[in-house]
Amino acid sequence: MIDVQGTLIDDRDKSPIPGAVETIKRLHEAGVPYVLVTNNTKQESARFREELRKKGFVFDDEQYLDPLMVLDGKVPPCPVAAYGTPEFLEVLQKRGYRLDYGRPEAVLVAIKPDFTNDDYAGMIEAVLKGARLVGMHETSIYAKNGRRYPGVGAILRMVAFATGSGYEVVGKPSPAFYEEALARLRRQRPGLTFSEVTMVSDDLLGDLVGAKKMGMQTVLVLSGKIASVDEVREHLAEGADAVAKTAAAWFELREKGAA
Repeated sequence: MIDVQGTLIDDRDKSPIPGAVETIKRLHEAGVPYVLVTNNTKQESARFREELRKKGFVFDDEQYLDPLMVLDGKVPPCPVAAYGTPEFLEVLQKRGYRLDYGRPEAVLVAIKPDFTNDDYAGMIEAVLKGARLVGMHETSIYAKNGRRYPGVGAILRMVAFATGSGYEVVGKPSPAFYEEALARLRRQRPGLTFSEVTMVSDDLLGDLVGAKKMGMQTVLVLSGKIASVDEVREHLAEGADAVAKTAAAWFELREKGAA
């Protein structure tokens, strides 16, 4: 399982990280089972898949998974108070969700660069009135334009603490998401178990800790949210079995039997 943002494409300009395109091509040609697991919520799945292919990445539809593809099973179309980019809100409405900030059945939280205190107040009021608190994913940090902001996971925990409620997660690192990703790997190689899978990501707390709890091997890459292991040393053993500068660097070591 391979993360996309910060692992295969740069968080700043969305260009492929050096060696990423070639790495995926080698996996594809060698018949190694893989699935690109992204927390994309800004675009419909088919459109984002096409963007990745235009950047040079080679993969079949079955080798891709994002939270929108899991959402319906977790939260069927209903009135929602949704927080995220305008593109995310548009995608939701096209999928049959009705925006209702007065009496929502669920609060859906995705990422955007400009959350306000009014947004947080709206989430809190809706949850206190009985709405489910649901994160499209649980990223720890949101990286944009060279700066790092609280991710959806941080916002979920803040609202849950403020309301005394729990929350649910649709994308990474939820068990439902990883189970679906494993099912896609099994269609490439039947019988695979989590213990035979490696998760590669730039998000230690938002992706890898959950993956490791499910039995996967985990690799932290320093090409995205985390610039140095010193930033996460306290949690390193909890989520990472290995650390590499980029995904390509780790796969090179893997091929040589050094990883």
